[in-house]
Amino acid sequence: MSNVQIILKEGQPEYAVLPYALYLQMMEDAEMLQDVLEYDAAKQRIEEGEELIPIELTFAIINGENAVKVWREYRGMTQQELAQQADISAAYLSQIETGKRTGSTEVLQAIAKAMNLTLDDIVG
Repeated sequence: MSNVQIILKEGQPEYAVLPYALYLQMMEDAEMLQDVLEYDAAKQRIEEGEELIPIELTFAIINGENAVKVWREYRGMTQQELAQQADISAAYLSQIETGKRTGSTEVLQAIAKAMNLTLDDIVG
């Protein structure tokens, strides 16, 4: 730090002029610290129960597969099991999964709840 020049204004430090290499090192260190803080925060959220979602699930939904079906299969549920927990018929659930019906907000909320999801998770 001996290469740092301090510029005073009215007797008080106002600016610090430092070699460019030192500036670059400080920027790299700051980025590393931010990465460590973000990692620690993510680790804490996982320890508190935040669910990790496989990238394949995300890509399936992004690529146009029905989110209800993708999540149901990821949760290891049959259509019959999910329909029963959501208090709808398996035929109705099948129609939602194939896009023949959209499902009311109430039904979609029941489906989401049955899979421990939010409505946003299953509605594009």
